[in-house]
Amino acid sequence: MPEEEISRIVELNEDLIQDNDKLAAQNNQILKENGIKSFDVVGAIGAGKTAILELMCEKLSKDNRILVINGDVATRVDADRIEQHGAKTIQINTGRECALNSYHISQIIKNTDLSDYDVLFIENVGNLICPSDFILGAQKRIVVVSITEGPWVIRKHPILFKFSDIAIINKIDLKDYLDVDIDEMINDAKNINPNLQIFTTSAKTGENVAELIQALEI
Repeated sequence: MPEEEISRIVELNEDLIQDNDKLAAQNNQILKENGIKSFDVVGAIGAGKTAILELMCEKLSKDNRILVINGDVATRVDADRIEQHGAKTIQINTGRECALNSYHISQIIKNTDLSDYDVLFIENVGNLICPSDFILGAQKRIVVVSITEGPWVIRKHPILFKFSDIAIINKIDLKDYLDVDIDEMINDAKNINPNLQIFTTSAKTGENVAELIQALEI
């Protein structure tokens, strides 16, 4: 590929990210003006994002009006699961796109009566790479991994941890069956981002989910 063409591709990508960031800032401002606490939830396929959101919505929906935007390549399986726990859900199917972007969220905001909600969760497409390029305008970003993804998953995906506020290491109920040092995973996350709040959870047993909910300060 000619050097000129490569430079043009890089330039276009930089423009795309800059445009996304500007729109994300607008999303953030609108959500703040409407008093909505918002969280962008990212993580790999199978890490347990949906299961954790089910538990959180079950608890939080008793006192809060919750909207969950679910991003996925196809189907609304996750949205249907979460909606059974007291939250309103909106599905975005991205097709070939591997992550949500701020334009997706801006369109939901534009066409939703925000006065109906207190809390917004955005469940991103299952991916630990693509979402790192696209902030969405949420107040905080939560990154979810699980011990079944191996002991090096955090080291291999440092960018999301560097730019997240809360990290969840899930599926700790399986720790006796896997050769994974959870304390080492915690240290990996802290070395990448010393300001991270880190929670080790089990979506199956509910372990430490109450502490996670408390950290959201909703």
